[in-house]
Amino acid sequence: MKKRTLPLAFLFVLTCTFSVFAGDDVPAWLRQAATVTVPTFDKEIKAVTLHDEARVVVDEDGRITTTTTYAVRILSRDARRDAIAQTIYNTQAEKVKEMNAWLLRPSGQVVKYGKNQTIDGVVDSNDVYDEARKRMISAADDVEAGAVFGYEIVAEEKSIFSQQNWFFQSERPVVASRMIVTVPNGWRAEGIVFNHAKFEPTVNGSTYTWELRNLEPLCDEPSSPSVMNLAARIAVNIYPPTGKSAGLLRTFSDWADVSRYLSELSDTQIELDDALAGKARELTANAKTEFEKIQALGRYAQSIKYVSIQIGTGRGGGYRPHTAIEVFKKSYGDCKDKANLMRAMLKAVGITAYPVVIYSGDPTFVREEWPSPKQFNHCIIAVKVSDETQIATVIKHPKLGRLLIFDATDDDTPVGDLPDHEQGSLALIVAGNDGMLMRMPVTPPEANKLVRQADVTLTPEGAINAKISERSVGQAAVNERRLFKALAKPDYNKRIERWIMRGITGANVSKVEPADNHAEGKFALEVEFAAKEYAQSMRGKLLVFKPALVSQRIGLDLTEPKRKHPLVLESEAFSETVRVKLPEGFEVDEMPDAAKLEMPFGTYTASYEVKDGHLIFTRNLEVKATTIPAALYPIVRDFYGRMRGVEVSPVVLAKK
Repeated sequence: MKKRTLPLAFLFVLTCTFSVFAGDDVPAWLRQAATVTVPTFDKEIKAVTLHDEARVVVDEDGRITTTTTYAVRILSRDARRDAIAQTIYNTQAEKVKEMNAWLLRPSGQVVKYGKNQTIDGVVDSNDVYDEARKRMISAADDVEAGAVFGYEIVAEEKSIFSQQNWFFQSERPVVASRMIVTVPNGWRAEGIVFNHAKFEPTVNGSTYTWELRNLEPLCDEPSSPSVMNLAARIAVNIYPPTGKSAGLLRTFSDWADVSRYLSELSDTQIELDDALAGKARELTANAKTEFEKIQALGRYAQSIKYVSIQIGTGRGGGYRPHTAIEVFKKSYGDCKDKANLMRAMLKAVGITAYPVVIYSGDPTFVREEWPSPKQFNHCIIAVKVSDETQIATVIKHPKLGRLLIFDATDDDTPVGDLPDHEQGSLALIVAGNDGMLMRMPVTPPEANKLVRQADVTLTPEGAINAKISERSVGQAAVNERRLFKALAKPDYNKRIERWIMRGITGANVSKVEPADNHAEGKFALEVEFAAKEYAQSMRGKLLVFKPALVSQRIGLDLTEPKRKHPLVLESEAFSETVRVKLPEGFEVDEMPDAAKLEMPFGTYTASYEVKDGHLIFTRNLEVKATTIPAALYPIVRDFYGRMRGVEVSPVVLAKK
């Protein structure tokens, strides 16, 4: 379930901005929500959530009926896409029983949207199973500033999970958000609150209500945790009476219990046939080491076309993969299918592997205190390896031994590396009774390094000719690779040219030559350019220029003096050597002092040397993966500010 909020103690004035609403079709909850007037917000706030509610009714047989009601006031036409009602459902196990929406114009006119205005379609056009569908009503073309849009959706599902999840908050302000859970008599519901002070529900018989009001918007800040992880939310566990079965509903007491459940779904799906086993042996025929075998099969799994296959309760709540034989024959699948296929192929060559469920998008999202498969949105793989395999993405499991962690879906990140948004995450190793929640590996900064060499010839008039050679590895290479793959060659060249010209006005780029070595996790770039007036000439006697020709292309842009949310730093490193051939008849008159900045999260050094007719400038940055509390943000901002101060410092040459 989804929600939004804003911790802003603002006063709501109960003054009606609408005339009497025509007709009786407008439900009472929407009429009431529309009477709320909110204070004036900054221009960045385009809409305010007035009402956000889910009423969840749980039957003893596992059937769950959820009625969602929602109302938003549109403050600007820029927020017209907020006037959309939509829900995703699974055709095997879920049914949307009712869906209606209303637009309340400032004039008092009411526009109702029902079955005739409802669009029903697939979530992903590539989903050949067509099991996940989206139903939608849009008033985006009709909305105007000051209007209130509301909707009501009634959905029914045959669930297998005795757990519910609700987000109170989002990017916009929220007046009132609540989750109401009704369980059978004698059952109980317990909530765990995240990202907000603990609060107890209002209990009326077997109905539990968790409510928050007047929540401020979650602002978007660079390098912060995801909004999903910042939003106030609640996880609700539902329990039958002691000694009584929960029917088809599955309860989880600890992470081993979650592992056992997911193992039941996945272990039967790694079956092999002669064709699949033969392909695995063929791919690894020339492999000389354990790691080379894993590499070969990892590359093959990544080459399988990714298709987002949304599977619901009928396939274990979306966690049961298709059989490896089926995925191999069809040559497509989603994340769990790719991981399962690779697991089966590894089995064919005598290597054991386990599924790993993880939250992709925010390494800080998963919380240990709530054992639940509903915390995960992605599946990767853990491969059991011997001491022979020594790489940074291996972790040590207390019972299973050394496990190499790999994402078979991210085709930009080869075996031996891990996407940065998964590094450091809490993820579940799915291994029956031995399964456990573990911290994923974090590669060191030097494993994600960009190294640059710049050779520059400076003329007495201030013109330069330059060659830049870059070599990157790890996630630094992944970033370069993604840009290279995403753009056509002319567009890629233009992007590189813009980067050069941001540092060197009037630069004429004559060569852009990228080279991607995916197998080894490396990327190279060669650039050549010239500029007529790089160094500033003063009456022909002095030349002034910055030896840091271009930006690092990594790092943070921390321009705001304050921030509300933590700062998430990724593991990265940068090293550059610039060799400037001094023009005939000139010598260095002034150059900056060497610099060294050291903090627990990173280090930066810069130095200058004159040798053999060259000015040699070096700079090095190393940042460790960590999360910095918002209160310590000024320290990080000062670090990067001082670093940039060093890099704009000029060197002065004087004519002999």
